[in-house]
Amino acid sequence: MKRPYIIIVSEVSVDGKLTLYRGASSKELMTLMDHEAYRYLHEMRAKVDAIMVGCETVRTDNPSLTVRYVEGKNPIRIIPCSTANVPLDANIFSKDAPTVIVTTLRAPKERIDKIKELGAEVWIVGEDLVDFDRLMPIMVDRGIKSLMVEGGASINWELVKRGFVDEIRLIHIPVIVGGENVPTLVGGEGFKSLRNLLNLRLRAHFKRGHHLITEWEVVR
Repeated sequence: MKRPYIIIVSEVSVDGKLTLYRGASSKELMTLMDHEAYRYLHEMRAKVDAIMVGCETVRTDNPSLTVRYVEGKNPIRIIPCSTANVPLDANIFSKDAPTVIVTTLRAPKERIDKIKELGAEVWIVGEDLVDFDRLMPIMVDRGIKSLMVEGGASINWELVKRGFVDEIRLIHIPVIVGGENVPTLVGGEGFKSLRNLLNLRLRAHFKRGHHLITEWEVVR
């Protein structure tokens, strides 16, 4: 399949948690990151053509998804959202970078019209749910050759289970969060068999500030 080169980048606790509890903003944990860890994150943003998060991340975290801690060009913001119900006052609608809302035929027309009025593009890709198989070649045709995914557990699973991920880069936050229902790096139903697991190879590990960074490449 024609698709961008995809890198999942995330901050995680030592036990792999993304937030303090289900429904909490990941920005709370990110307050524990030092300046050098933020620089690493923004260096990655500056290197890619586009950045993707899900609409739940937009609602919970209200991220800007721009490059601020280093010099560089802002990536295109790609937001899959099956009903286009992203908050219309969200930071992703700032004029700092182009924004694309990827939605479906079940999204209300009036909602799509309001999003377009804010200056964002809207792509209809799917009937009830965003069709990631169809989305990939569309992004390539629009000049997106590299995609950084900074989204939550659900969108990470959608890409992992399809085998679309090429790298995973983690900023380790030296805390334990715990909790059975707290979101981890990858959610969804998970792989139920050893033969189906996504296999990774550690390519690099180093410190940035007080944080361990690990960079993993997917083994095909």
